[in-house]
Amino acid sequence: MDFIMMNFTAIDFETTTSSRNSACSVALVEVEDGKLSDSYYALIRPPEMRFNPFNIHIHGIHPEDVADAPDFAGIWPELAKRLAGRIVVAHNAQFDMSVLKASLRETGIQPPAFYHCCTVSLARHAWPNLLNHKLDTVGEYLHIKFQHHNALDDARTCAAIPLAAGRKMDATSFAELAKRLQVPIKPFQC
Repeated sequence: MDFIMMNFTAIDFETTTSSRNSACSVALVEVEDGKLSDSYYALIRPPEMRFNPFNIHIHGIHPEDVADAPDFAGIWPELAKRLAGRIVVAHNAQFDMSVLKASLRETGIQPPAFYHCCTVSLARHAWPNLLNHKLDTVGEYLHIKFQHHNALDDARTCAAIPLAAGRKMDATSFAELAKRLQVPIKPFQC
């Protein structure tokens, strides 16, 4: 199978509270020609240094870990160049896109044009018989060992989903895969 046009970027955010503008880490994994080509990970100092103990328990990031980290505006130039013109996937994209939107609004930054797609939807259509389609369940099904809720590990696992689904569906591009599985690719709007 030739994945010559299987190009996309996977993204994952972790947050300090239920507030969408409380991102404390982000990771992106870039896929070019069906192969992981690059990755980026950063801790982020949220606008308010409030941490919910539940969130700390989930991802293990504490206030002291991000006290000297750049804020969202400080990491934005790197994110922007990795998102511009891309198809961006996330597992439960509604959450990650809402974190991105809230962070952009908080800082008054305008995003570049890009599209997004949800890997939960891709997984549901590609493997409908799984018990559920949570990232850890799909990762286990795909035989991926990863530390769930570590943004970089989650982004890598998320990136593996379209690649595995593409092989299963014999799709040579992300657009073809989404069309065959009837999963929308939407423009990002902020």
